[in-house]
Amino acid sequence: MVEAKKKASKKKTAKKKTTVRKKAAVKKKATVKKKSSTRKKTTTTNQKTAATSRHALTARLKQDLKATKKALNVARVAAREELKLARVAAKDEIAVLKDQLAEALKREKGLIKLSEQKAKKMLAAGERWEKKQIAKIKKAAARARKK
Repeated sequence: MVEAKKKASKKKTAKKKTTVRKKAAVKKKATVKKKSSTRKKTTTTNQKTAATSRHALTARLKQDLKATKKALNVARVAAREELKLARVAAKDEIAVLKDQLAEALKREKGLIKLSEQKAKKMLAAGERWEKKQIAKIKKAAARARKK
């Protein structure tokens, strides 16, 4: 019986050891919580650095946008001035071409008048020659009758 009691007591002591082990496991969980708190600090710092870099990027992009808007406005103004100059040059060129066309039309009208006058003179000369020829023929016919 004494041996049975010793075995029973040994079993009880073994149970006590397991409870000690459980307490050690609880302590390990507490250390894990400390690690997560340091992780929270790193995430907040990462969030802060990300936010500052994001703000810096947006500021840089805004500056670039302003610069491009200014450049576009300058280009637009320059293009308008060039178009105005081109319009003026085109109007001047049109005026020169109109003058040249008017001169060419005047010359053409003058040539048409000259050709019409020459045609009339030639017609008149032709009619006179025809009359002379008819008169010659009549004289010749009259002479031929007298003979």
